[in-house]
Amino acid sequence: MRWKSGRKSSNVEDQRERRASGGKKAGGIGVLLLALVAMYFGVDPSVILEQATPTSMSTGAPQGSSFPGPAGRADDPLAEFVAVVLGDTEDVWNQLFQQGGKNYQEPTLVLFTDAVNSACGYADAAVGPFYCPADQKVYIDLGFYRDLKERHQAPGDFAQAYVIAHEIGHHVQNLLGISEQVQSRRGQVSKEEANQLSVRLELQADCLAGIWAHHAQRARQILEEGDIEEALNAASAIGDDRLQRQARGYVTPESFTHGSSKQRVEWFKRGIQTGELAQCNTFGEPGKSSR
Repeated sequence: MRWKSGRKSSNVEDQRERRASGGKKAGGIGVLLLALVAMYFGVDPSVILEQATPTSMSTGAPQGSSFPGPAGRADDPLAEFVAVVLGDTEDVWNQLFQQGGKNYQEPTLVLFTDAVNSACGYADAAVGPFYCPADQKVYIDLGFYRDLKERHQAPGDFAQAYVIAHEIGHHVQNLLGISEQVQSRRGQVSKEEANQLSVRLELQADCLAGIWAHHAQRARQILEEGDIEEALNAASAIGDDRLQRQARGYVTPESFTHGSSKQRVEWFKRGIQTGELAQCNTFGEPGKSSR
């Protein structure tokens, strides 16, 4: 992926030197649940953070430094990479929202280590990268990229960019009111139906990540040979079916919350091939989101 000449976003908040306080880690079964969640990608806080005890941000804690700072050091290329990818998503979504007669509100991306306090509650790094709609921030422990490479066999910088683009997809859903509608609906249906709504939300975020890649490539030619395969490999690696089979040897489709490997690949491909928001209506095509 060609990223080194890209613009770095100023919306990066580096909290890696801080340690979150006030949270309680789950024990027993809770630890097992968080271990499973650790393998998930594109975490929806409303689904995942309920596994941790929510607490408010400590009012006396110092604020994290804005980028550039520790994240901008010459010896910190991964943090620099994150800032460039975030900047590229800003360029794409600002343009697309403007074309639709709307204003894009740029989110903040928070770098943390081990645990963090967000407006959605206390979160351990085990939950993986997540987006919190309450404060419009994306949270990521960069150690997740090591897991993506080593545990899920999904290496590559474009696979890493896909992580960020997926979470930004959740931010776009929030701005468009989609997330609120889904959350409201989830409280009115059965657990299995609620899980299916979560699947559709996650698959749409995959499609939106593809839309970013489509427009970034057209405008800035960011892709190199093998990049798309990296992202598709990452999408396949974190499908619910593959993760469940790895974790316990069998699959329970009714418990899916993010979609199968095939679904995730399919919707990312649709986004990157078309670049059109109208093509990302996962809620309108039951067959495309079926188990």
